[in-house]
Amino acid sequence: MGVAVTAGMAAGCSKTSTNSDEPTLQKLQDDGKVTAGFAGEAPYSFEENGELTGATVALHREIFGQLGVGEVDGVNTEFGALIPGLQAGRFDVVSAGMSILPQRCEQALFSDPEFNYTTALMVPTGNPGNLTDIQSVKDSGVRLAVMTGAIEADYARDLGIAATEVATPQDGMDAVVNGRADVFALTGISLNWMKKNNPDAPIDVTPSFVAVIDGVPQVGAGATVFRKEDAELRDAYNEELQKITSDPQKYLEIVGPYGFTEAELPDPNLTTEQLCEGQN
Repeated sequence: MGVAVTAGMAAGCSKTSTNSDEPTLQKLQDDGKVTAGFAGEAPYSFEENGELTGATVALHREIFGQLGVGEVDGVNTEFGALIPGLQAGRFDVVSAGMSILPQRCEQALFSDPEFNYTTALMVPTGNPGNLTDIQSVKDSGVRLAVMTGAIEADYARDLGIAATEVATPQDGMDAVVNGRADVFALTGISLNWMKKNNPDAPIDVTPSFVAVIDGVPQVGAGATVFRKEDAELRDAYNEELQKITSDPQKYLEIVGPYGFTEAELPDPNLTTEQLCEGQN
């Protein structure tokens, strides 16, 4: 089923209805559209030439299309405001490849994992600090930038690093380019996409790594986010998602154009329930 995808600015977007007794999935089918909150983080979900695009958007195009919802609208929101916006009814789901974390699971429902995560570091050309992972950032004492609400901000807090928080990935790259930060930490997929699409920027991206906090590897995964009361919608979404993640060829047909590989294919042994309980 074909799906139209449009992007709307945060200001001026009306609330989605959450007060009706009608199940949310039925309402979305009746309306013919789902409204997704996104944070402009390429290649997960972002605007390009006025259109909403990205790997999570491509998944939503496929999955909601199969569920009989023909249009995906987008509301651009800072990453740290996505769950509050979802709770306030500004959109129906969060489409941002958001990491499944215990504190987030207390506030909202997460789909099954859609992507495995690794972190990388954006540094000035030549990597003058010889940085390789989060621990090397702490040991070197360099100035770290992280995105507000992103999992890398949690890593910095856990390690006692006084990081500067930025609102968007572009702000993080600008901080490194302009010398306000020595390193910007984010998912490897995002940083490599930025490097590829800004070939003249004087930056490098380190090889991706799994962060280690207190000796524990922080194996993570990202997913679509739903309101607590929308378990039926989440379950229907998961049923269609499983058809994609169980078929590597289909998965790569959908997300491969955005730089994703089989390395990002979710580990079937790592569940949302485990991640919500802090297991990895």
